[in-house]
Amino acid sequence: MPPADYSVRGSVAAITFSNPPMNTMAHALRVALRERLQQAFADPAVRAVVLIGAGRAFCAGAEIREFDSPLSVASPNLRELIALIESSAKPVVAAIHGFAMGGGLEFAMGCHYRVAAPAAQLALPEVKLGLLPGAGGTQRLPRALGAERALGMIVSGDPIEARSAAGTALVDAVVEGDLLDGAIAFAEALLAQNRPLRRLRDLAVNVANPGFFARERERLAAAHRGLPAPVKCVDAVEAAARLAFDEGVKFERRCFDELLAGGESKALRHAFFGERAVTKIPGIPEDTRIREIRSAAVVGAGTMGGGIAMAFANAGIPVKLLEANPEALDKGMAAIRRNYAATVARGKLTQAEMDKRIARISTTLAYTALRDADIAIEAVFEDLQVKKQVFTVLDDVMKADAILATNTSTLDVDAIAASTTRPQAVIGTHFFSPANVMRLLEIVRGAKTSNETLASVMKLAKMLGKTGVVSGVCDGFIGNRMVERYLQQAFFLLDEGALPQQVDRALQDWGMAMGPFAMSDLAGNDIGWHIRKRRAIERPEFAYSKIPDRLCELGRFGQKTGSGFYRYETGSRAPVPDPVVDKLIEDYRAEARITPRTIADGEIVERCIFALINEGARILEEGIALRAVDIDIVYLAGYGFPRYRGGPMFFADTVGLGNVIAAMEKYRKGYHGECWTPATLLAKLCAEDKAFT
Repeated sequence: MPPADYSVRGSVAAITFSNPPMNTMAHALRVALRERLQQAFADPAVRAVVLIGAGRAFCAGAEIREFDSPLSVASPNLRELIALIESSAKPVVAAIHGFAMGGGLEFAMGCHYRVAAPAAQLALPEVKLGLLPGAGGTQRLPRALGAERALGMIVSGDPIEARSAAGTALVDAVVEGDLLDGAIAFAEALLAQNRPLRRLRDLAVNVANPGFFARERERLAAAHRGLPAPVKCVDAVEAAARLAFDEGVKFERRCFDELLAGGESKALRHAFFGERAVTKIPGIPEDTRIREIRSAAVVGAGTMGGGIAMAFANAGIPVKLLEANPEALDKGMAAIRRNYAATVARGKLTQAEMDKRIARISTTLAYTALRDADIAIEAVFEDLQVKKQVFTVLDDVMKADAILATNTSTLDVDAIAASTTRPQAVIGTHFFSPANVMRLLEIVRGAKTSNETLASVMKLAKMLGKTGVVSGVCDGFIGNRMVERYLQQAFFLLDEGALPQQVDRALQDWGMAMGPFAMSDLAGNDIGWHIRKRRAIERPEFAYSKIPDRLCELGRFGQKTGSGFYRYETGSRAPVPDPVVDKLIEDYRAEARITPRTIADGEIVERCIFALINEGARILEEGIALRAVDIDIVYLAGYGFPRYRGGPMFFADTVGLGNVIAAMEKYRKGYHGECWTPATLLAKLCAEDKAFT
């Protein structure tokens, strides 16, 4: 189909524009639209124009890949197209189906009238990329809906259904049947009634509450620390209320340009494209067979196994849950029911839907009951010999084309695969707790994992609503291998003079969703203790603080025991600083003859984050991660890394690799300086003045 198809019905020209799959406003489409609009405006037989998108959507917005290129501003830009429409003496009607997002909705608001399919989605989501609408959206939407409702749409970026705006100046009519036919009929009615042209720019902005903008500015500044875009949205909508339209548009554009050049938007755009890039695996042919996953099995009904079973049930996939004894199975199902019930109590799920999801989970004590499942995921205790035993049994009972997956977070997937006769069907699926909530799924490709198995599990990740990222086999894969270095520095900071609450506060103020000690308490300190015991045998050269082990020796495993690095009140997850921990730390320092010093928050952040970056560089040079962006997405989706910083490797580029190495050289002269040898890749890129991303 051409970019803009043109036809005339009676006195109405229909322009159907196409840029598959979502009709984004790429430069070529803008050129075609201008030509067709000029053709319609010049034809004396045409008295009205209807604009409609081909395929799945009206228009999903700007072509984001053109943002940093000359094409983004090449004529005609979106503002010029809108000006062309607004200057027309003939009515132009936008016919909206599917989506009208961002620049697509701005384009529609530049038309004189808008009709829509009832369920069409309307949104200005630019804030999610650290931006605000840049083609008059912050000026026209308040004129269509009023300041309060418009600002709510703009600062959330979330869509509304067209039917919910019916009767406002945003949606003049909802069309139940064929949209093009309905839009043409609407245009003919305009002509028959001789209705005047209506431009949103000419309407007044209704502000119901004069104190609204000040309150929203304060609220959004607190709720979105580190993100300037939400507050800028308030500024722009307030400008719509107090300035003439053309002045408001100029103000909006200045705000847009400032945000576009800012680091936050660059990071958010990096994340946006990164989430798409990680789905593309080099070397996997496009015609690779993908197995259909219609049923699943999970071995182990503990916290992880129950969460994984819920993830399948939530996606509509029947799952069998296996345990070794009835008591463990009953306990696991009780936890699943409690989790679903809590979601119902919060109003996030209906009781009827809860019942449907629980019905998709069946239980068994016999491996033979799993034989027909398309995939079996092992989620038993993190012990290599135990997992090998499970896989030996699965290999024996599962059907020939089933995928065998391990939920290990650190262990050797190749060693597990070697316990089967089908290593090509074995893969790691490292879910993150709670598995029914967390978005990240590390997909660990073994040495013999087939392309078919890998591609099938990547598709499964999408079915489960997960962000799947491929990792190679190593101890801890991408995420946990890096976080070990992060925690190593956090623990050393306790040795040297910091307390858990200072370290956590510094990193949370920097943007991390949770500090390392609150995170350890949530995950369970006994897990790290178990790994450190193994490390003492496998890697005796790896240095640790003794403080976390001393903590575990007291039975302080975190939230599940009511105490860890913090104490927890009954029924609360809020960490409370505990003098017992302070005393334990003081005693250890005295025993180790360490004189505590005052440690600045800046040093805390640098040491923890730069340790992540350095280990990420090693993972890249070893080929464990395919690309730097894969590491970034792991940390954005699974470890609470601030999205507006783009991930550890993107952040390293932002800081400058030379500055990262300079800081590491400084820390090499300090406590356990042997940890600060720069990775070969990091040093090489720095020397060549290159970047990770």
